[in-house]
Amino acid sequence: MSETTVNQLVSHLFRHEAGKMAAVLTRMVGLQQLNIAEDIVQDTLLQALNVWKVKGIPENPPAWLYTVAKRKAIDVIRQRNTHAHIEKELAQAFKSEWTLSPAISQLFFDHEIEDSQLRMMFACCHPSIPYESQIALILKTLCGLSISEIAHSFLTTDETITKRLYRAREKIREEGIELEIISPKTLTERQQAVHHTLYLLFSEGYNSTHPNKLIRHDLCEEAMRLCLLLTKNKLTHSSNVNALLALMCYQASRAENRLDAGGNIILLQHQDRTRWNKALIDKGNAYLDLATSGEELSEYHLEAAIAATHARADSFETTDWSKILLLYDLLSQIKADPIINLNKAIAIGFGKSAAEGLAYLKTVSGLENNSIYYAALGDFYTRLADYASAKEQYEKAVSLTQSASEIDLLKNKIDALARYL
Repeated sequence: MSETTVNQLVSHLFRHEAGKMAAVLTRMVGLQQLNIAEDIVQDTLLQALNVWKVKGIPENPPAWLYTVAKRKAIDVIRQRNTHAHIEKELAQAFKSEWTLSPAISQLFFDHEIEDSQLRMMFACCHPSIPYESQIALILKTLCGLSISEIAHSFLTTDETITKRLYRAREKIREEGIELEIISPKTLTERQQAVHHTLYLLFSEGYNSTHPNKLIRHDLCEEAMRLCLLLTKNKLTHSSNVNALLALMCYQASRAENRLDAGGNIILLQHQDRTRWNKALIDKGNAYLDLATSGEELSEYHLEAAIAATHARADSFETTDWSKILLLYDLLSQIKADPIINLNKAIAIGFGKSAAEGLAYLKTVSGLENNSIYYAALGDFYTRLADYASAKEQYEKAVSLTQSASEIDLLKNKIDALARYL
């Protein structure tokens, strides 16, 4: 078995299984000992890396990981003198050698893994933990994002995210926060943070910070999986969750068509819509129908409706830009976000005129270090035949992105301006 193949598989499993294992293991040792759970996960994946290179990849890699993690957890629990920070039933079972192993094995059943992940999500969103630290903690421990990826999602620095994670762990220790059964009270206090976390996770996958990967399908899939998990539980299922999952389905439906065979970006107006994933669009329609059956109206409802308008248009030219602009007007009223205003400016540019779109975009603040902002300025100037200004904005955008695909696209736009300068 080649080392590259093993490395790729372990990396894939880390993204898809590490969060599941961490959630179950934390339920065993208590949220106070989150570091122990994370250490077991890391040790398990490291063992897989070393063993599989020699003996080959097992027939069922996830099952192999769970077996090793269970053994390591049993060893840790045997060494512990107290079980005060875990649920009473487990604490009682862990006191006896006869019941310890069966109790741990039961926690790795599919429905228990799902329950552990839900508990972990809502525990990380305890109201005593600062809101932004809640989101960073979930993205780091349950979803496997790096500190740099989280920093990009928050438009901040690695140092800031590191501090947020530290504060979150300190609060967990100070407040004695533990995993608990989800109740209507925990939903009221915490579900907004959980929804926003999954939104950020999907966004990081759809527009990745990775220099050589514009789209990280694994992150999109993980966000959709966790969101689907919320829809399957009667307490966590809601109109907002349906709207969020609809949004993800619509966006994911065209993910495969956003890059050509050479990894070059294909802009929305040039995408072959016959290649969009019809099954995902249909799922998006179904979840949006469920979301709009009630009276709630959240940012996810509006963003899903915008994505649906794009998905249902036969061509870029027949897109209902008036409807999209109306939806952005509503969205900007309930969500103060410069990215929303940037997208609203683009909608104005197509729904009204490039001059009006540019004028509105110039009023948007908070994106001084965002490459997409300057790329949008460049596009507007190009449409208005101000090619010198367009080049200047494109060059600024190049200086602010690490994405190879974005840099190539911007340089192609700059090259296309040469005939006019």
